[in-house]
Amino acid sequence: MHPYAEMLVVVLLGNLMLPFISAQNAGFVKSPMSETKLTGDAFELYCDVVGNPTPEIQWWYAEINRADSFKQLWDGARKRRVSINTAYGTNGVSVLGITRLTLEDSGTYECRASNDPRRNDLRQNPAITWIRAQATISVLQKPKINASDQTILSAENSGKSVTLQCNLTTAHTPHKESFWMKNGLEITNTRTEQRNTAYRINKPRADDSGEYMCVYTFDMAPNANATIEVKAKPDITGHKRSENKNEGENAMMYCKSVGYPHPTWTWRKVDGTSYTDIDNSTGRFFITNRDNYTELNIINLDITTDPGIYECNATNVIGNTAETTILRVRSHLAPLWPFLGVLAEIIILVVIIVVYEKRKRPDDIIDDDEPVGPMKTNSTNNHKDKNIRQRNTK
Repeated sequence: MHPYAEMLVVVLLGNLMLPFISAQNAGFVKSPMSETKLTGDAFELYCDVVGNPTPEIQWWYAEINRADSFKQLWDGARKRRVSINTAYGTNGVSVLGITRLTLEDSGTYECRASNDPRRNDLRQNPAITWIRAQATISVLQKPKINASDQTILSAENSGKSVTLQCNLTTAHTPHKESFWMKNGLEITNTRTEQRNTAYRINKPRADDSGEYMCVYTFDMAPNANATIEVKAKPDITGHKRSENKNEGENAMMYCKSVGYPHPTWTWRKVDGTSYTDIDNSTGRFFITNRDNYTELNIINLDITTDPGIYECNATNVIGNTAETTILRVRSHLAPLWPFLGVLAEIIILVVIIVVYEKRKRPDDIIDDDEPVGPMKTNSTNNHKDKNIRQRNTK
């Protein structure tokens, strides 16, 4: 948890317990800790004291080997590099911070606390009325590291390997080893004891871009590092090609990319050759951007105005790229369409059958009074009569 957050929690808890605490002398709950830093770095010292009434807290400083010459520190001192944030409840909590450290910032820093009513009486001995906790801050000259310039990945040099190099040229203490990091994470199999270190990117692509750092470790000093930026224009690697929803529902479209620096994202609706920019001001469109990811949410879809082509655009200092998503919005009756289609087919079939039955000829209808068996025609009987006459003449 950040010291400021811790400080707020302690103060709030202290206010809740205030009625139950009897008078007591000031005492330290947490004291500042000694640290070793490099020039250009920053540090914070934390001091937490308890007592009733709540003790007052002050910060003092003395140069190295001059512990008898303490001077009080104030917020905004040393060209605004000093910040002091203090809160009082049952506990008194204070955080001293100094940025952009120089060698002159080395020394002894002292947190003083007192709830003695005589603490600001100049006739009193401060050693009696104030309690003290000290921390020693040692600031060392930052080692000199020669590093490669920034690299820009482009289509022209695609396929060509890129080599990043660092060389530790000056250090006041022997270094232990070095390794490489990308975007805050260590790259495996890069540790070496050499002062010269290199990292090679074979067939670099947009997702190889980022913030690379060579880090040197020391036994008796903090780590030193140098940063090399590998830049590339955004390349959108994931997005929805289409989104199908019913009117009244919510739609979500997204795009994610690789490339460094992280892009600035914009959304717009494409209408032929014209565009309509989209932002969060309408109350139905909500855009969420997070580094290499963007998301567009549309609530309560309208079937007349919302369908169409939506475009996400990613832009950084190297270039830009865009992709589109087709949004289709169906009517509330869309789930009933298959049933209505089947029902319509049944109705049409019934109509055809009825019409066919009504148009049948009467001759095609069999009379119930007629015999079912085959009937002999008059033609057959005439042939029989003719044969009989022929036999009689013979």
